[in-house]
Amino acid sequence: MNRLARALDSDVMYSFRTSPVAVVSAIIAAVCIIGAGFSHWLAPHDPFDLASLSLMDSFKPPIFSGPVGGVDADWSYPLGTDDQGRDILSGIMYGARISLTVGACSIVFAALVGVTIGLIAGYRGGWVDALLMRIADIQLSFPAILIALLVDGVISAVLPRALRENLELYVIIFAIGISLWPQFARTVRGSTLVERGKDYVQAARVIGRPSARIMGSHILPNVMGPVTVIATLNLGLAIINEATLSFLGVGLPPTQPSLGTLIRIGNDFLFSGEWWVTIFPGVALVLMVLSINLLGDWLRDALNPRLR
Repeated sequence: MNRLARALDSDVMYSFRTSPVAVVSAIIAAVCIIGAGFSHWLAPHDPFDLASLSLMDSFKPPIFSGPVGGVDADWSYPLGTDDQGRDILSGIMYGARISLTVGACSIVFAALVGVTIGLIAGYRGGWVDALLMRIADIQLSFPAILIALLVDGVISAVLPRALRENLELYVIIFAIGISLWPQFARTVRGSTLVERGKDYVQAARVIGRPSARIMGSHILPNVMGPVTVIATLNLGLAIINEATLSFLGVGLPPTQPSLGTLIRIGNDFLFSGEWWVTIFPGVALVLMVLSINLLGDWLRDALNPRLR
């Protein structure tokens, strides 16, 4: 209880309570995460249960728009249906779960790779530092989405077709994660250069502690603040990258539709009057990414001692 009380009275929590933007963003993000994480129980329909789909329910408009093209709205489908009779609201909830899963796993993978490389580069220095940072500089000269697109295309071309379909989720996570590691590496490398010259690191060297132990037990805990901020800011970027790849048709398969896949499917009907098929997944994607980015901006300012 004492730890909880101290946490609630900390400067970070005070900054959160006094920031309306952070509070609203946290509420929106929480709604998105809860709706996506518990979509199996909260969604009114299972959009991927073929036995429950009916073409007679296709292109039903949202309940607030009235009849469209002679088709009446149905309160069973509050945001309407698509060309297959699938509930748009349920599809958004299931799709958001996949988008969040891919984004979070990609950031975890990118952080593991980037933090490891940054620690090694900053602690060892010399030619090791120069080599690793030049690799990061080369990759940073290309947009992350192009790197992810290239990696996904190469892996998909190498893997057998049957195996590719089973591993597509892991391939897209690897492709997005490998495109984002340089930002983690450069930040951790800079912090490690500062930390390695401090007395506690020199004392650990004197008593003969291994370099790996020094980096993992002493330096790593002191560089995790910037890593947390970068991870939060890049989570939105990872979700956008996944949605872009899925919209281009090179992301997840149709059997695992994310928000990007739903937007791509609805784009075919955007100008034929069934605007809700693509607009609502797009709005859900924007709200989710915007709330995460605003929380990342708040966290960056809250952890910056110069702004306290």
